[in-house]
Parts: sequence; C-alpha cells; structure tokens
Amino acid sequence: MSKQQKIVAAKAGGPEVLELVEEPIPSPGPGQVLVKVAAVGVNFIETYQRSGVYQVQYPFALGSEISGTIEQVGSEVRNLKVGDRVATSEATGGYAQYAVVDAQVLGKVPEKVDLRLAAALPLQGCTAHYLMHSSYMVREGDVILSYAGAGGVGLLLTQMLKLKGATVITTASTQEKKDLAKAAGADYVVDYDQVPQTVKEVTEGQGVHAVYDGIGKDTFEMSLAALRRRGTLVLFGGASGQVPPLDLQRLNAGGSLSVTRPKLGDFLTTPQERGWRFGDVFGWVAEGKIDVRVGQEYPLAEAAEAHRALEGRKTTGKVLLIP
Repeated sequence: MSKQQKIVAAKAGGPEVLELVEEPIPSPGPGQVLVKVAAVGVNFIETYQRSGVYQVQYPFALGSEISGTIEQVGSEVRNLKVGDRVATSEATGGYAQYAVVDAQVLGKVPEKVDLRLAAALPLQGCTAHYLMHSSYMVREGDVILSYAGAGGVGLLLTQMLKLKGATVITTASTQEKKDLAKAAGADYVVDYDQVPQTVKEVTEGQGVHAVYDGIGKDTFEMSLAALRRRGTLVLFGGASGQVPPLDLQRLNAGGSLSVTRPKLGDFLTTPQERGWRFGDVFGWVAEGKIDVRVGQEYPLAEAAEAHRALEGRKTTGKVLLIP
C-alpha cells in the first residue's frame, strides 16, 4: 500500500510537538474524494488546536485549508470528477500529501487562479467575506477599523472593503507592512498607539461604524472605545490571547454598542452559502479585482517553523505548507 507523509500534533504544546509521520494513503468513502494536496494554508486556528486553547483529541491531525487535484472519487459523488482543481477550508488532516474530503465542502478553482494561490483563499478569503457581508454588513461610506492590515485576512479584507466603498483605517507594525497595507487600498495605516487619535480625526469624533478585531486581548478595549453610537465590534480571533469576560452594561454605556464573536463554520452552513462566498472570492481573484499575497512557503516537514513565524507575527500575507 502506498504511503504518504503527514503532520500531527502528538500532544498539546508548542510548535515542537508537531511530528512528521508516515501512513497509508487513505481511500475515499461514499460522498468523499481523495485530493492530492498542492498546498496547505497555515492558520491561527491550528496554533490554538496544537497548543490546547481549543480542545481536541491527541494525536491530532492538523489542517483544514487545502488546494489540490482530485485523484479518486467515492460513490455518490455527482458534481466532481478525477482531475478537478479544488479547494476548501473544511478538510481534516490537511497537513499531508493526500487528504480525503467530503465532496460537498469543496469549491472548484477557476483555471485562471494558480492552484498554490488557491490554498490562500478558502479560510481567509471567506472569513473576510462573511465579516463584511454577514457579521456586520458594510455599506458604502462606512468607516471601518481593522488590525494587522498586512496579515492574510487584513490584506484581503481591505481590498473587499474598498470594493464596497468603505473608508479603511488599519494598523501595521513596520514600514514594510504599512506599505503592503497601503498597496491593498487602506486609507489610513498607523501604529497601534495612533489608533484612537486617527479614529477621532477621521470620523470627527463620532467613531467608526465597525471594528474587525482578530487580535483580541491587547486591542479589545481600544476597539470598544473606537466605536460610534450603535457601532459593532466583530471579534473574530485572539492572536494576542483571549478577551476576559465582558460586563454587558458597558455596551449600554458606550452608546448601545454590539459585540459579536463569530467563526467561519457558522457562515458556511449550506451549499448555497458556500457557493456564494467561494464564487465571490475566487471570482474577484480571477478577474484581477483582488490580489492575493503569499508571504511565506515552507516544506511540509517544516510545519513547526511555520507555526513559530505565525505566532511571532513575523509573517505578511498567507503562510503555506508545500507537501
């Protein structure tokens, strides 16, 4: 039986718990396909799973975001065939050379989109899409604050916000990252400590319509303070740590504010919803309306180094593993 290489987290801990193992190439069951993986997106959720922030059973096979080519098709699969180029953010055990995936969670990759590049889109692209279309529905003329403007989600979110006609305030920690955020279309790119004054000046003291906060503990108070009356804080990650419990009365005192803590899985609940988001995101890339930045690529065996770079905020754009 043919073998493949795969990365698993042997136990909860730091990047050093990631191990390269060898195991048989799996076969697809009913409703499934076998994908030969071209590239794997590395995401913060995997660092939470690896470290124990999210409860999983160990040894744990990481990796939900992959792109590749279908090698085998299981029974009851009607919409896909061998050779199709596909991508998803809903795989399991994707840090591997091959992955068995439910056919219903795969999206087809347009020929105009490079297959490696496609691995940078399902999670961060669909995250940016649901943030601005569903968690808070952005309207033309809105002023939006986001953080980590040179990160994978940040770069895509800024470009999508500009397509909507929003004014974008974002942050970056180095000049290189500021240049990337500006190139993506951000109107204001500032240091984190400049956010309060920038928001005040840009909005004439009213505050922003919404904040998209993937940083968490270190930025949460600043995010609340940046909102205008009836503004919305969308907390979609905790790169700096988890936010402590919140006294809801503060939302009243702040001007009838709203806070939501979404996750992508709740916004990909039907084939129609999945098709809408994938269609928009991959379509914008194919049409040249959105540029996708792949910042770093690592061989599969160096998954631990990829995690260290991501957690150390040393990355810009998307981080990929290449089997």
